Amino acid sequence: MFLIQCPWCGPRDETEFGYGGEAHIARPAGPETLSDADWADYVFMRKNPKGVHLERWVHRHGCRRWFNMARDTYTHQVLGVYQMGEPPPGPEGGDG
Repeated sequence: MFLIQCPWCGPRDETEFGYGGEAHIARPAGPETLSDADWADYVFMRKNPKGVHLERWVHRHGCRRWFNMARDTYTHQVLGVYQMGEPPPGPEGGDG
């Protein structure tokens, strides 16, 4: 387990949160014009890095708000938490 810094509630145990997938995925413009392969790529294909990953999380047992997190998927170290609509903290999601 690890602590997650909710932007509104402060540090809480990870069990209070729900993972929402990769952050910063834009819905395609004109989805009715996409081929089946392009639509499948948008729906199913996501990055799965060993290292820094930008993710969406929801504080489901707290304020119920969504936010983004930069996290190292290998060490589970939280590198930064930021609100939806804000850019990731630092280059590659790090603090710096």
